[in-house]
Amino acid sequence: MAVQERFPTWCPSCEWNLLPPRPSADGLPPRARRRAERAERREEKRRREVRARTEQVFRLVAEGGSDLRHGASVGAFLLAGAVHLVSLAVLLAGACLVAGWPLGSWPVRVLGVVALVVAFLLRPRLGRPRRSGVLTREAAPTLYGLVDAVSAELGAPKVDSIVVDSDFNAAFGVLGLRRHRQLVIGLPLWTVLTRQQRVALLGHEIGHCVNGDSRHGVWTGSAIGALNEWYVLTYPSRDNETNANPIVAVASAVAVMVLGVLNLGVRGLRRLMYRLYLRSGQAAEHRADLMAARLASPQDARGMLQAMLNGSTLDAVLTRQRALPRAGGRAARAAGPMPGLWDALAEAARTVPPSEVERRVRLSEREVSATDGSHPPTYLRLRLLASAPPADRPPLVLDAGRDALIDAELAPSRARVAAELL
Repeated sequence: MAVQERFPTWCPSCEWNLLPPRPSADGLPPRARRRAERAERREEKRRREVRARTEQVFRLVAEGGSDLRHGASVGAFLLAGAVHLVSLAVLLAGACLVAGWPLGSWPVRVLGVVALVVAFLLRPRLGRPRRSGVLTREAAPTLYGLVDAVSAELGAPKVDSIVVDSDFNAAFGVLGLRRHRQLVIGLPLWTVLTRQQRVALLGHEIGHCVNGDSRHGVWTGSAIGALNEWYVLTYPSRDNETNANPIVAVASAVAVMVLGVLNLGVRGLRRLMYRLYLRSGQAAEHRADLMAARLASPQDARGMLQAMLNGSTLDAVLTRQRALPRAGGRAARAAGPMPGLWDALAEAARTVPPSEVERRVRLSEREVSATDGSHPPTYLRLRLLASAPPADRPPLVLDAGRDALIDAELAPSRARVAAELL
């Protein structure tokens, strides 16, 4: 076992100490111990189910299957259509009641107004482009040129804006009525990547334009939003169950029961929609990884994914930086960032030993963990890239000169983001 001062000591052969030690339930009272054991069994069952689902999607993509022909995509599309039809029916019913059909009495019109309000709440949410942290083309021509080159290589349309924020992540979205294409680059993640890993990151995010990812479409994405509104509207409130008026209390109890049944049905529909939606989205994430590998190389794409496991390294660097004394105290901290933050972050990520990288990958496999709930487990993404063929064309190369120009264009964003982090 290699002992590392900054990281846990573990055994690669028997995986001793792979997971952090957990408190034993032996010393708990019998009821609490049984509760903890049930929770552990439920969690283990959940992991097995997630593993089975995600590995099935992995095999589909690895075998060259098209998720557009897969039942999950078709099911998500049809279920989204049913959700939109219900929203449209509520809108039309409200309009008819307000117009006085089939009855023109004022209670019916009031009911129509309520239906219109509900239809407004169920309207498709298309999202809004972010306005804070936006880099213009004039301020960052080299970065936009690199992103445009990535788009051209992948056959994707150009992005409309680039946002730089403080997340250890990156994202791409198509937002608003005008379908504004916005790329979000987390500066901490960008800082710890090598030049070609940055190309792989851009290839992965821009690849969502052309990889059949239904999550960036209006139809399915807005249906998820509508189901979330249904869930909120039907969630039963028990505020009036203890009302002193018996009539109000009985009516409230009946309403809670009816809403509870409706909410249970909505919860099931939402769970099914998420299941289908995530299945399609995880296949799209795998395809985006393969696009990143073709654009840069499989090794660079794997390095990019492994770098995304360094979130705890970022937290440790930030903790040390915040603890450093600064002249002027809080006012000085607000006026400007610590000059060594980005160098310290890059150095900390660069010196993560291979044994710690391996531990984090195995931990992802043991816990079936991912960067977030919408992505496949990291170990499956790395496994797919390990079997990816080499690029059939010269990779898109980010040379040192252009990389230095991009760093200069990001300098104002570095100062702003560092102040936010510290």
